Amino acid sequence: MKFATPTSDVPSPDFGVRQRVAAFFDATCRVEPKRGRVRALQTSAFTLAEVLAAMLFMAIVIPVAVEALHISTLAGEVAARKSVAARIADRVLNDSLVTTNWSNGAQSGTITEGTLDFKWTMTAGNWPQAPMQLLTAKVTYQAQGRDFSVEMSTLAPVVNATPGQQPPTQLSSQP
Repeated sequence: MKFATPTSDVPSPDFGVRQRVAAFFDATCRVEPKRGRVRALQTSAFTLAEVLAAMLFMAIVIPVAVEALHISTLAGEVAARKSVAARIADRVLNDSLVTTNWSNGAQSGTITEGTLDFKWTMTAGNWPQAPMQLLTAKVTYQAQGRDFSVEMSTLAPVVNATPGQQPPTQLSSQP
């Protein structure tokens, strides 16, 4: 019967582990020939100046990138809400023209679209060139805590002359 000894041909159960450790040691360390000391091989690494320069660069770039993202999301949000506000202003102007309730003075209200509130005001003013009224609808909305507004105007004919108001004059065309 033959027993396994360290000098025998039969590999021990941890042969793979020993081989991997030896390969790692050979790749990362070397033995000085005269003194027999183990010394690590020279490896490339970043210097302190390079690390500090990279950190400074990141300290400048990251806040700028975050601010750019903030501005772009605000612009997108304002654009989406501005189109809704313009649609609301158009609807308010059309409703006022059809019902002729704009002659009663300034009006205001709130319209809710989804989860957003849009405040509107309607004002009527004199148009200087003809017997017309200038109707202006102003819709105010919020985006990221800031107020924005959209204004739309149209002309409407004078419906009823109040006592003391001059009758409309005819515009004459000169040949």
